[in-house]
Amino acid sequence: MNEEKCEIVDIWEVLGRRWSLHILKNLTTHGTVRFNEIKRLIPEISSTVLSDRLLELEREGLISKKIFPQVPIKVEYSLTPQGKELQPILHQLNNWVDKWQSHRIENKFETDNQNVKAYRKAAAR
Repeated sequence: MNEEKCEIVDIWEVLGRRWSLHILKNLTTHGTVRFNEIKRLIPEISSTVLSDRLLELEREGLISKKIFPQVPIKVEYSLTPQGKELQPILHQLNNWVDKWQSHRIENKFETDNQNVKAYRKAAAR
């Protein structure tokens, strides 16, 4: 069990890094993609961070990189078979996020209303 926990922690360390899931989701959706295409799909990410995340995901065996020897150099990224195993998980996670977002707004509204009522009640004493 302890070894299992370590494996979960190890993979979560990779997947939990900012932008990793976003990159994987885009490769799931768009298939084989060049560096600049990923950059366009995730405009908020810097080129340096994108390079770092792609390298990390490649080292973990989740994505593959194909380099074409031409000028200018052409590099394509795609999911490996191991990375493709994440597709149903990413799809389920995306569905959960959609539901969570709508509930999140409702919960914030409810919580804010309850806090205002409690504050007013305490202030009236």
